Amino acid sequence: MRYTGARNRLSRREGIDLGLKTPGSKNHARLLKKLNVLPGQHGTRGRRKVSDYAKQLREKQRLRFMFGVTNSQLKKYFKNAIVKKGNTAYYLAQYLEQRLDNIVYRIGLAPTRPAARQLVTHGHIKVGDKVVSIPSYQVRVGEIIGVENEKTLKIPFVEQMLANKDLLMPAWIEKKASVGKLIAEPEQLEIEKQINLQSVIEFYSR
Repeated sequence: MRYTGARNRLSRREGIDLGLKTPGSKNHARLLKKLNVLPGQHGTRGRRKVSDYAKQLREKQRLRFMFGVTNSQLKKYFKNAIVKKGNTAYYLAQYLEQRLDNIVYRIGLAPTRPAARQLVTHGHIKVGDKVVSIPSYQVRVGEIIGVENEKTLKIPFVEQMLANKDLLMPAWIEKKASVGKLIAEPEQLEIEKQINLQSVIEFYSR
């Protein structure tokens, strides 16, 4: 089941900014002030020493919440990744990064992955010439992602994002105006800045 509760609570539980709130917003500023405090009435007591299993579980949960996927979806990505020859973490990262909602987020059409997911499910996003409303759709190298029509560009957060000239693009994405293109297979580097993918692999390999 996909988590639908308070997003700031999630980030505080995991101890990192999961990117679920729009940067610069009041909610995001509030999160940053309390990021190192666990949610709940005993949050100020700090974090207790945890086992290796618990650490692996936390990394798995962080990855799941960051990309907005269910337990079954993440486990499926792992099973698909582990049967391939090579680095399992690399392939797991590819499956997550090539999700349509993540690509929409990466090319700067939405400030967060939840907002990108909303754009996709509401039929605002095209892959090539076809509207795709499935967030988990796996974008292939060479496919072009754009908006369904001009009305989408008038959505406030889309306008704000497109006006941001300082947005950094991953090396595997090419963007021109409101159109993005997957030009190479994604790497795991962006994810590993926040998540220990090896711990996730170890969790599922137990």
